[in-house]
Amino acid sequence: MDTTYPLAVLVPAAREGDQDAWNAIVDRFLPLVGAIVRGHRLSEADGDDVSQTVWLRLVEHLGSLREPDALPGWIRTTTRNECLRVLAARGRTRPVDLLAGTGLDAVEPAVADEQLLAVERRQLLREALAELPEGRRELLLLLLADPPLGYEAISARLGIPIGSIGPTRARALEQLRRTRALRGLGPEPVGVTGDEELG
Repeated sequence: MDTTYPLAVLVPAAREGDQDAWNAIVDRFLPLVGAIVRGHRLSEADGDDVSQTVWLRLVEHLGSLREPDALPGWIRTTTRNECLRVLAARGRTRPVDLLAGTGLDAVEPAVADEQLLAVERRQLLREALAELPEGRRELLLLLLADPPLGYEAISARLGIPIGSIGPTRARALEQLRRTRALRGLGPEPVGVTGDEELG
């Protein structure tokens, strides 16, 4: 199964023992788990432990997940909790270079937090796109292509008139804004303007 399948398809299939569905879920959410682990600045070994524990817990709890669309939130929460558990168990403190002159109260740039937010935004956008009808999803993905495609190329590829691309794009973006994945992000969800990279 492809990672772009809706969670409403992947989760029940994985529950029934479909290995392809399980692999698609792991492939889809592995970058999110990795970003959260990196945000907590765990060692590679601890990060691997956290990741393995998250997937093990998912196997244990997949049957009790009532709403497939709740899976991304469950994975985020479980990964964060597991990172905090590992940090507490290790009793770790962040090493400080006393010769650097920054002192113990130095504020580090929130680069890791920004990277984590970017990964989460891209994941939400992928989930939102998966909720759209195939034709609208394909149109938005072509409009976000890098390098950009002209309307002529998009028209030829999708078999739709050039004049309908703009209105269809507007309807697709409006539908994207109303998806479950983007609901609650505010009036201008990240990525619907074409600035967000799907990467």
